[in-house]
Amino acid sequence: MKVNKKSAMTWPAMLMLLCFTLIPLLIMFETSFRSDETGTLTLENYKKFFTNFMYIKLTGSTLLMSLLVTVISLLIAYPLAYIMAKKLKGLKNVILVLTIIPFFTNQLVRVYSWLIFLQDGGILNRLFMSFGLAENGLGILYTRAAVVIGLTHAFFPYMVVTIYMALERMDDSLIEASMSLGASKWTTFKDVIFPISMPGVMSGVTIVFVPCLGSFVEPRILGGVNGTVIGTVIEDQFFQLYGWNFGAAIAFVLFALVLIFMGAFGALGRRWETE
Repeated sequence: MKVNKKSAMTWPAMLMLLCFTLIPLLIMFETSFRSDETGTLTLENYKKFFTNFMYIKLTGSTLLMSLLVTVISLLIAYPLAYIMAKKLKGLKNVILVLTIIPFFTNQLVRVYSWLIFLQDGGILNRLFMSFGLAENGLGILYTRAAVVIGLTHAFFPYMVVTIYMALERMDDSLIEASMSLGASKWTTFKDVIFPISMPGVMSGVTIVFVPCLGSFVEPRILGGVNGTVIGTVIEDQFFQLYGWNFGAAIAFVLFALVLIFMGAFGALGRRWETE
């Protein structure tokens, strides 16, 4: 049997993916159907999740928070990526490096930096008080707003990079042709620039939304009790309550939601590109 050398080079990566991704997922999936008390196969873990309004409510609020972070990241990242790709020449690499600098710092360092920055008596609070905009403290820390700020700071650079790469590859002659045919700047953006950049936008949306959905570090530190999300519930099940089977069931419910939203994002992106 003749072996294709190019395909054979992918075998080590496929083997690693099988060993360290697929097999653990299958083990965790089987675990989600076992009882925490007896270890027997059961549907009780999923029944417990879907019959408890608290878990449903937390999942819904987590979805809304993740969508909010994704939208805010997109609104910040797209103009920045466009300016870097189409308006700046020599400085774009400098700005790109400054944008991805958070990647080189520890996650906990970033989160605790926001903790110090947002707390009453912190830098932001003193700045607002100096302008007479706050008298008794801002009260941002340990709220959902603090969690959204922390998550946006953590993930929006991914959105910038993916959109920048899509815009950088765009042929500028398409923009010039649109403008020369009498199209306004808004029409050019809506009908030319944005559809072409849609693969980068959808990649960025997915990269931001998916980890936000399962995040627990930022909600735990910046949100406190008010920052409880489904990710913190899963963490508690695994590390505090030792309810691994129930935690696995919640994780797979979340995994199913991720697949649904990724499919929806992909369909939306393809539809926008074809219009």
